[in-house]
Amino acid sequence: MQFIKVNEKDNVATALKNCQAGEVLGDVVLLEAIDNGHKFALQDIPNGAPIIKYGEVIGKSSSIIKKGSHVHIHNIEGVRGRGDQQC
Repeated sequence: MQFIKVNEKDNVATALKNCQAGEVLGDVVLLEAIDNGHKFALQDIPNGAPIIKYGEVIGKSSSIIKKGSHVHIHNIEGVRGRGDQQC
């Protein structure tokens, strides 16, 4: 197994090994290198859209995230525990 997707609602998956750009994981061609334990987009995610992992919203995109891109602190922001944001 090279990656894990926990819930059918998830729009991100977690790499279970260091991956190179151009590598194919499932039906996703990685657009950049993804380190072991890091997330990548399973579909195009619009700016401001929820990031879903474990079937739960874990944040929202702070920019457009293309399918196969690295999903991390550079393109998501937290929404939990913030009174100015709602999931």
